[in-house]
Amino acid sequence: MTPTKPSLDRLLLTNDDGVDAEGLAILQEIAADLCDDIWTVAPLTEQSGAGHSLTLTEPLRLRRVGEQQFAVRGTPTDCVIMGMNYLMKDKRPTLVLSGVNRGANLAEDVTYSGTVAGAMEGTNAGVASIALSQVRVRGERKTSFDAARALAPDLIRNLVRAGWPPGVLININFPALAVEDIKGVRITRQGHQDLAMLSVNKHKDPRGFSYYWISNSARGQKTGDEDDDLLAIREGWISVTALKMNLTDHETGEHLKKALQRE
Repeated sequence: MTPTKPSLDRLLLTNDDGVDAEGLAILQEIAADLCDDIWTVAPLTEQSGAGHSLTLTEPLRLRRVGEQQFAVRGTPTDCVIMGMNYLMKDKRPTLVLSGVNRGANLAEDVTYSGTVAGAMEGTNAGVASIALSQVRVRGERKTSFDAARALAPDLIRNLVRAGWPPGVLININFPALAVEDIKGVRITRQGHQDLAMLSVNKHKDPRGFSYYWISNSARGQKTGDEDDDLLAIREGWISVTALKMNLTDHETGEHLKKALQRE
């Protein structure tokens, strides 16, 4: 591993909860503690669950909502592309921050997450990127971002000082605890949830037509390993996971190569 150390000279912020989301306002506060040159390019509407999707079959609409702040009618991936390749093309960002998401992005859910996707697109473009999520208490409508607000600036500074290799993004999750109750930071691996099945609920609209709602309420959590992101959150630690963009499973590839060579 050869880490490279990003700088905090010029930041690009995005999210998947939308440009008016409370978590984005919190991220802007965090960024203001780190840098004076901050650009925000976020989806016009909520894009939770959009994953690393890209808009190719319809035009994108761009709206200025403030000084160096823009909304895009599109996905988080679209937003990062618009930020890097259009709005900031003359001087690209040195770090991308995506979040702060309202809810956890752990285990397999990182593949659905628009928050993680924003960091993925920054990483794809060769810019160091961090996704930030604030775990929420199940069943409560209001999410407290106190942990992320208080602890993210120093954590980001420490991560930037340490550096990480190209092709890797950092996924941070803050537990749903008071700041004083958080035990510290744990470097984790992506965990595994027992139930991969999402439930589909059927309902009737006022005109009697059927509609369907996908829910993740049936998903369970396996927390058996000490370095698991799910277990870290459950035990009150901030989870920091390094995720590789290259999904190649080299061990399985070697197994298949040998098997096919025998044919």
